[in-house]
Amino acid sequence: MFYSEDIIEQVRTENDIVEVIGDYVKLQKKGSSYFGLCPFHNEKSPSFSVSPNKQMYYCFGCGEGGNVISFLMKYENYTFIEAMEVLANRAGVELPKMEYSKEQRREKDLKTKIIEINTEAAKYFHYLLKSDRGKLAYNYLMGRQLSDEIIVKFGLGYSDKYSNNLYMYLKKKGYNDNELRETGLFTYDEKRGVTDKFWNRVMFPIMDANNRVIAFGGRVMGDAKPKYLNSPETKVFDKSRNLYGLNVARSSRKDYFLICEGYMDVISLHQAGFNNAVAALGTAFTQRHATLIKRYVKEVVLTFDSDEAGIKAALRAIPYLRDAGLAIKVLNMKPYKDPDEFIKALGRDAYEERIKNATNFFIFQVEQEQKKYNLNDPQEKTAFHKQVAEMLLEFKDEIERDNYLDSVCS
Repeated sequence: MFYSEDIIEQVRTENDIVEVIGDYVKLQKKGSSYFGLCPFHNEKSPSFSVSPNKQMYYCFGCGEGGNVISFLMKYENYTFIEAMEVLANRAGVELPKMEYSKEQRREKDLKTKIIEINTEAAKYFHYLLKSDRGKLAYNYLMGRQLSDEIIVKFGLGYSDKYSNNLYMYLKKKGYNDNELRETGLFTYDEKRGVTDKFWNRVMFPIMDANNRVIAFGGRVMGDAKPKYLNSPETKVFDKSRNLYGLNVARSSRKDYFLICEGYMDVISLHQAGFNNAVAALGTAFTQRHATLIKRYVKEVVLTFDSDEAGIKAALRAIPYLRDAGLAIKVLNMKPYKDPDEFIKALGRDAYEERIKNATNFFIFQVEQEQKKYNLNDPQEKTAFHKQVAEMLLEFKDEIERDNYLDSVCS
């Protein structure tokens, strides 16, 4: 969408940059400007300057600078249009409306309605969790050592054991079947009628980067299969374009993400203070996930399970992350299987130390490849060395290739 220079200038001038940045950075007035610690790099002495006269900011440490719009784009990872909409709403400026066709308007309204219904469902699931009907699920979460604070933060809930409970609740709220069908929360069958997709499960609302509830994951209470069930894809949910925990991690101000395998790992890491943890949503890691991550950070640390399945998942994810231009490390959690087990056993500080000592992705790949060969056998040793040579040839930059060659030979 195109905005005129006049409307851009109006939005910019009607948002005082000191007030806006002051919501994110603690500022102190010195002379005619305000100073604080730069939110874009780590520093101990304030070098981040905000000028109310020029309505500009500049960091003398890292060189970042701009106006109120560019600040919001940089800090929140907003697009230009998203930043304009937020600031216009803040200042009470009415932006020009896009002209929609009837079909486009119907599509937009439907997406809005799906998110509205998902939000209502999330509230209901959370209510049930705290009620007597959700006692089993609540005790399960307590057994996993989750605090009430983290349960509220992630909006965890419970879907009742009656298979049409949510459907009846939302019907009473006035939603019709055409709308409910589009959410993916229900199964429509000519013989059985309408049943809830999720029942008798701990519920994990899935939010997009802007904190909108777009889908759900559910863990069954008992031995039923599947153990974990996710919403099907809908007009607002594409599992290859979203990551669990991204809505929180995007604002962590860390320069890397911890990539996990599941909901509980993300939640456990956030509870331990690692609020930069994310996970793929019931699907294999894809190029779209890697591209999405690149919007927010330049480095990732893979914290997949330490079992064979987790190792294979890490090996599959690495090429996508490399293609996106991300620096990659792999965390060793042995002798524990996943982040949740590790932190419960050894604590946060030990996990922090493992992050610092995480293995470079190529060294990890070579170590895993080496397991396939008997290096005491000259023939197999030769085959292994040839395989590593082929892996090194994937580095197009000669300097980078030589550096990795030195690493594997040392």
